[in-house]
Amino acid sequence: MRHAEPVGVDQQKRYLGQLDPDLSPVGIRQAEKLRQAFSLVPIEAVFTSDLMRAVHTALLTAENHHCQPARVREFREISLGEWEGRTFQEIQAQHHEEYERRGQDIAYYRTPGGESFADVQKRVIPAFTAVVEKMKGDLLIVAHASVNRVILCHLMQRPLRELFSIPQDYAKVNVIRENMGTCHVVAVNMDSDSLRSRADRRDSDNR
Repeated sequence: MRHAEPVGVDQQKRYLGQLDPDLSPVGIRQAEKLRQAFSLVPIEAVFTSDLMRAVHTALLTAENHHCQPARVREFREISLGEWEGRTFQEIQAQHHEEYERRGQDIAYYRTPGGESFADVQKRVIPAFTAVVEKMKGDLLIVAHASVNRVILCHLMQRPLRELFSIPQDYAKVNVIRENMGTCHVVAVNMDSDSLRSRADRRDSDNR
């Protein structure tokens, strides 16, 4: 799942990257709703990015499961280097050529001092695979939009240039099922109400 809303979200879209704000009041409420939605899911283990917005989301969401979230540095958001903290409009105006180059080569372009999405996938997929192979039962991974998108592209066999066609909103959940060593994407970008309904049906089926 993607972390809940962090502090500093406003009408001007910004490149947040690996800056480390905590959750906003709205984000805390989102995570609390997720805690309720996950109440019927028997979570065995929780893994999270080590950035505070993800850690706080993980702690609140898994509070009733007595799982201490394991922090995985490889699940950090993409590093955007010199662009972090700056608005999209500012970068487009002051660094128009670089902004255009990134749009033309979204998978492989590196922002100055930062990473490409291909770089992110190279560090994320081995960490994701290790978690899935190591643990059994229902797992929760709390990460970021870019991290989730590169995982989903990998599992759905979609090229990285299509990653922004996969919605990843704050506090939304992706459901991935593992069967005999193969992971399949079951649902993408589910809200807490949809997740709760799904968990209710699953619980009813298991009675």
